[in-house]
Amino acid sequence: MEIRILRYFIAVANQQSISAAAKYLHISQPTLSRQLSDLEAELGTSLFIRGNRKITLTEEGVFLLIKAKEIVGLVDKTEANFNQLEEIISGEIYIGGGETEAMHFIAETLKDLLKDHPAIQFHLYSGNADDIMDKLDSGLLDFGIVIEPTDKQKYEYIQLPAKDVWGVLMRKDSSLANKPSIQPADLLDKPLIISRQTTVDNELSGWFGQNVKDLNITGTYNLLYNAARMVEKNLGYALCLDKLINTSGDSKLCFKPLNPKLQAGLNIIWKKHQVFSNAASKFLDQIRYNIEKYNQNS
Repeated sequence: MEIRILRYFIAVANQQSISAAAKYLHISQPTLSRQLSDLEAELGTSLFIRGNRKITLTEEGVFLLIKAKEIVGLVDKTEANFNQLEEIISGEIYIGGGETEAMHFIAETLKDLLKDHPAIQFHLYSGNADDIMDKLDSGLLDFGIVIEPTDKQKYEYIQLPAKDVWGVLMRKDSSLANKPSIQPADLLDKPLIISRQTTVDNELSGWFGQNVKDLNITGTYNLLYNAARMVEKNLGYALCLDKLINTSGDSKLCFKPLNPKLQAGLNIIWKKHQVFSNAASKFLDQIRYNIEKYNQNS
């Protein structure tokens, strides 16, 4: 299976038309059709449902599209870090993270790095810890920003000088909105919207003193922005981290911290025995320097 053919396959899936994909790829339609037929023969399965007006993917085609994008993305990432002038530190850094205050520290680090090495490019991927670790494992990310606990058997990590505070996002007219903080008993009969990531379940279960999945879970979220829209519509109370949603001014929402206080430590992680590009190595050096400087000034 060639990378070139995977690019052809992705183009057809995106365009939903062989003729449109052929035009996009600057090759003839018969050539593209033959390459796709050869790919199906090689895999021993049908990848497309060919309709009158558009082409859709079979179940096997959807699976291949996910994998093909990962493979092509990894190839592009690798090539980009080789195609750099020796006298200039350039290349690309791929960083994944969830919604967290720690991204301010990452932003400052990138700002410092780019002052000295302006040819470096960075690429950010947003997702929860499970998403980030999957992409780290497959080589699509260089670094991930995740909350504790971190799998110390699988990853190298550095603790970042930042902590996020857990609490509840709710409407300002909620029955709990006048409380200074929220205790477990306050939420036992309330509809809850919680994060889908595995480590969050463990942390919140410890705070509640029971399995969080035994509570009244109305819904789950990956990233908080859309969950906040559900809270606005009075669909539930979102268990989340502070300072991610604007609750000032005309906002219908407010945030209340948990009591007992629950904080999340934050780590930057990477695969053990990772071989970094020059750009990624410089970023890691800058992270270490900035953390040391922060600790000295604290």
